[in-house]
Amino acid sequence: MIANFTIEQKVNITTGVGWMNGLCVGNTPPVGEYPGLCLEDSPLGVRFTDFVTAFPAGITAASTWNRALIRARGLAMGQEFNAKGVNVVLGPMMNMGRIAQGGRNWEGFGADPFLTGEAAYETILGLQQAGVQATAKHYINNEQEWKRTQESSIVDDRTEHEIYAHPFLRSVMAGVSAIMCSYNLVNDTYACNNDKLLNDILKREFGFQGFVMSDWGATMNTLSAVAGLDMTMAGDITLGSGTTYFGANLTAYVMNNTVSEARLDDMATRIIAAWYYMHQDQGYPNVTIDAFHPYNPLNQEVNAQSNHYQLVRQIAAAGTVLLKNERNTLPLSKPKSVVLVGSDAAPPVSGPNEYADQGGDPTGILAMGWGSGTTNFTYLVSPYEAIQARARQDQTRVSWDFDNWNLDKAGNSVIPVEVAIVFINSDSGEGYITVDGNAGDRKNLTAWHEGDQLVLAVAAQNNNTIVVVNSVGPLIIEPWVDHPNVTAIVWASLGGNEAGNAIVDILYGAWNPSGRLPYTIAKNASDYPAQLVLGGTATDILSIDYTEGLYIDYRWFDAHNITPRYEFGYGLSYTTFEYSQLVVTPIDASADAAQEELIENWENGGATPIEEGSSAALWLHMPLFQVTFNVENTGSVYGGEIPQLYVHHPSSAGEPPSILKGFTDIELVPGQTGQACITISRYDLSVWDVVRQGWAKPNGTIGFSIGASSRDFRLSGTFPV
Repeated sequence: MIANFTIEQKVNITTGVGWMNGLCVGNTPPVGEYPGLCLEDSPLGVRFTDFVTAFPAGITAASTWNRALIRARGLAMGQEFNAKGVNVVLGPMMNMGRIAQGGRNWEGFGADPFLTGEAAYETILGLQQAGVQATAKHYINNEQEWKRTQESSIVDDRTEHEIYAHPFLRSVMAGVSAIMCSYNLVNDTYACNNDKLLNDILKREFGFQGFVMSDWGATMNTLSAVAGLDMTMAGDITLGSGTTYFGANLTAYVMNNTVSEARLDDMATRIIAAWYYMHQDQGYPNVTIDAFHPYNPLNQEVNAQSNHYQLVRQIAAAGTVLLKNERNTLPLSKPKSVVLVGSDAAPPVSGPNEYADQGGDPTGILAMGWGSGTTNFTYLVSPYEAIQARARQDQTRVSWDFDNWNLDKAGNSVIPVEVAIVFINSDSGEGYITVDGNAGDRKNLTAWHEGDQLVLAVAAQNNNTIVVVNSVGPLIIEPWVDHPNVTAIVWASLGGNEAGNAIVDILYGAWNPSGRLPYTIAKNASDYPAQLVLGGTATDILSIDYTEGLYIDYRWFDAHNITPRYEFGYGLSYTTFEYSQLVVTPIDASADAAQEELIENWENGGATPIEEGSSAALWLHMPLFQVTFNVENTGSVYGGEIPQLYVHHPSSAGEPPSILKGFTDIELVPGQTGQACITISRYDLSVWDVVRQGWAKPNGTIGFSIGASSRDFRLSGTFPV
């Protein structure tokens, strides 16, 4: 297509039209027969329009540990973006939950690279199955909001490869169309102007064939094109400035050979190729959103919701984690009386969209965070409505008190009641909005609206107190977690449209809890390996040193013998499971001669070669071992288990004690035994060799454990490598 385009036309393909100059949050102009692109948020639904679904957040999807559900979520979201005529979805988000207070953690998939990578992989496959281009973001090391455009993340090469780049590698392996580079600097060079990150790691080592776009306003100069940037978004230097580093500036640079025309051709080709790759040249729907004019009837032309509410409810339930269940308090069985306490049980006072981009203090149930990673709720089911509906069915007497601040009244309201359910939350979001002093990132890890005091006030007066938590991430719950009257804790994350219904499904046993924590809940905030870095002036660059290296989240707790409150991968069920009969079987896959040579080199301790696509090579990622074992449901109800595989490297490898490298899900009726299977590749058993710049097998015995969490191992073995 571009063979007959002029230099100006090819530059236009790479240059956004500018902030608020099109129907979508990002737009490129039509060039010849090419219609240009509509790029639109968000990672949980179509932003800035009507009649779309508010899906459970990424952190809730990750908490399911269920690939099929994560893929289905991606597909359903993709269908809605497609229906609205969006070409490029600005998601999924896969920055790591390195800092528990990180403002946008809820948009992503938790604090482990393997879990995040698998969730990103499945989400992208789902989105692109629907014919929309997915965008892996934000590349890379954008783990806090404070001073995100003026901070330099200092990260060593091995940590970058094994932790932060891994989800992007999995995204490339999923065939992702686009990757968005981030606002921050990495090792003192802006991410969108970083030759090592863009040209060497992403395009050479990972073999990425799609295009790299900037985050909105993250292009730092025209020569970013040489460093690997293919598209500038939203087009202007600063949003609304009317100036651009690409456009006429890039044209001039190509005309005077500062930037080669071959590089410009590469940029335009990558963008056009992604459009063809998703078959968007074949009768793609017209854009029916107007992101900046909410009352434009165009926003209501297409109802994209379909029956996706059913999937939303299922994922929100599957992503709910049961943390505590004393005396078999749950599931509830036709209680005579229930009281709901706390504003998080209620519908928001002024409707579900009471704040732009959800950027305000939540007055009702928290079902998503704030910022660009949001969408408008078409409707929102609160626990109040859902429990009322169930109470009608069970003929249960229901009362409520949504005032978090009158603790005496809250305590007195629960005295004569069989079950007291306290709803608490904690919110965060993107840094361009500050809510109650939380500038995107959370100020602390305590519940909002006096949540801890509310739980204690209720538990003091009712010996059957259930706590339901809707939170963007971990909380410190030490003030009440061991209170003898707190009989159950339900960690419901961010449930989207159907949040209240999903909570009722868990409370009453319509869904047996199978969710698992995608991060560690610590006993003290200081137990986490990395803290929010604050300070800095209006002009200087804040340095954020990733000194913990590979020891993110549970890996730090394990290595330093710190006891968490609830470990990564933890979650209870209404039934019980036993594991047995572990078998490790080598997989003898045929390979061509060139691959055989590389395999033999790896087996002998050699590193992967420095060449294009080396980290994504088929031989490296093909299954090497099949690990099978039996799981038996030894309880009395149907339920699902999430077996997890953790690799234990020899101490000489310098790795954390346990590293997640596999998980699966299995559903069983009481008394049933099923076989679970997890495959392991050479990549899964490799570490990044900084000197040789490749993946290599450590010397020594590589062990592994299978279990129900990162600290609940049931079976163990070794890999014969």
